[in-house]
Amino acid sequence: MPNRVRPPRLDAHALLAYDRTVFNAFVRRLRRLPRRVTHLDLGIAHGSMIRTLDHILNVHESWLLYIVPGRQREIAALWRETGRQPTTWKGLDRYAARVWDGIDARGPTLTERELDRVVKAPWMPGRYTVRDALLQASFEEAHHIGEIIGALWRFDLEPPPMTWIERRPRPKRRAPGGRGS
Repeated sequence: MPNRVRPPRLDAHALLAYDRTVFNAFVRRLRRLPRRVTHLDLGIAHGSMIRTLDHILNVHESWLLYIVPGRQREIAALWRETGRQPTTWKGLDRYAARVWDGIDARGPTLTERELDRVVKAPWMPGRYTVRDALLQASFEEAHHIGEIIGALWRFDLEPPPMTWIERRPRPKRRAPGGRGS
């Protein structure tokens, strides 16, 4: 029997903080643009920029608040909720708060042991871990943010910074003269 390679450690909390920071930066940038730009069907995967931001939240919510905690039976009802498809910035703000607050509440449960736990989504073949689900949500956000960046470029508009180096959670600095100085 071959040795099973253990996946590398994942700083789940830093990754989720990064995802939220990037998402919020794009919301702030896009909401300053005219509705005719942000709500126009641009032919990207979810049509408009606001619908693409909504889809990013849909993915985080489905994976991290339903699949990971074992709420698969509730997913069909979740997907029918009208609040999950906002058409205004206020509606998106309400939905985003719901999703990010739910993720914040789950945060303390994301231990290394929990990240190795097997989960199953009804729409996906195979079995995978909580770690895979977290990475799926994060990578899905990244590729949809890329679509929004491309859409902004079509209008000759600059996107906000989004690289890990620019947006990663930074450790708090110790005050001068504090412990360890």
